[in-house]
Amino acid sequence: MKLGFERPVLFERQAVGGEYGAGWDSVGAGQLVTTFFPEDGSSPRIVDGRKLKDEKSVVVVYDNPLDNVKDLAHIFFERCLKADVVPYVVTKKTVFKWQEGFWLAMKQVFDEHYHDEFLKAGLLDGCGGNLQHLISDAATMQIIRWTGGGFGMACHNYDGDMLTDEVAQMHRSPGFMTSNLVGRRADGVTIKEFEASHGTVADLWEDHLQGKETSLNPLGMVEALIGAMQHAAALEPSNQEEVNRFTTDLRKHIHAAMVAGKGTRDLCGPSGLTTEAFVDEITQRINQHVQAAEAGEVVTKAAKSLQRNFTVDTEAIQQLFQEYDKDQNGAIDMQEFTELLVDLDIAPKEKITEKASKDTEAVASS
Repeated sequence: MKLGFERPVLFERQAVGGEYGAGWDSVGAGQLVTTFFPEDGSSPRIVDGRKLKDEKSVVVVYDNPLDNVKDLAHIFFERCLKADVVPYVVTKKTVFKWQEGFWLAMKQVFDEHYHDEFLKAGLLDGCGGNLQHLISDAATMQIIRWTGGGFGMACHNYDGDMLTDEVAQMHRSPGFMTSNLVGRRADGVTIKEFEASHGTVADLWEDHLQGKETSLNPLGMVEALIGAMQHAAALEPSNQEEVNRFTTDLRKHIHAAMVAGKGTRDLCGPSGLTTEAFVDEITQRINQHVQAAEAGEVVTKAAKSLQRNFTVDTEAIQQLFQEYDKDQNGAIDMQEFTELLVDLDIAPKEKITEKASKDTEAVASS
């Protein structure tokens, strides 16, 4: 089953300040002055002053904190390196001049700590060898165009909200998204909070309370729970191995069910399962896996040919077979099969150490 992006897409959203922490009031015509009073007791400074002419207007005041941007930058660039994706910083600083500081702080961290690593990994080959800035308008278009994935974006609060919604729709459902909030305690310990992204279940919860049938995609919520459990286990590692095994198996069973056409209706259409039926499906898969493991049975993967919407171009397969059946005897021998795998670039390759050992032996024998 092919969804929106072929490779990972990462987002780092500065989840403080901006419109979400704004103060506002409804006002009329008059004079508006915004004044800053420094904590050190120095003289006040007028930030903005303007005359309001409309009889009805709304005044909004907010700030964009910058102290945490460098921490955010380290987390973002480390994630991008680990996932092998190209980093971009998104703002609308050409119009919103106050966003320049976010870009400059991100770039400083990148240039001082990560530029050489990204360059070595080849992740800057397509962007001039440097960290790139994207105007938020362009980012909305690139998300649709870059269906191959393989990129990460770091941005302010509101841009992060909107752009991650767009990414979710590229995957057909906001239910595929999870949101992880990261901060630091005063003693430097990393704090993480995990949640399903954007309150996606509010309307379905109301339907459930009214006794209506629902079909909730739980993947974002489950990923949040998995992240929380794994982070808790890392902080208190006494049962970390057991927690990681359980959460990894849970993720695997949910993915397998969705790939097999046993997902919720946002993914599978009218034939998709209800919320309760999907929970029952995953429960059954987990129980079967546990019972098989206890009985010492080997748990095998379902054949891909049984997957939903699985189709094969038999004519193309026949043509490929005839191309590599060099002697036209209706069979492909080992040499022909090896040539086929090499041409398709899926032939298993020797490890460098094994090849070097064989080359040494060959030289010694000659």
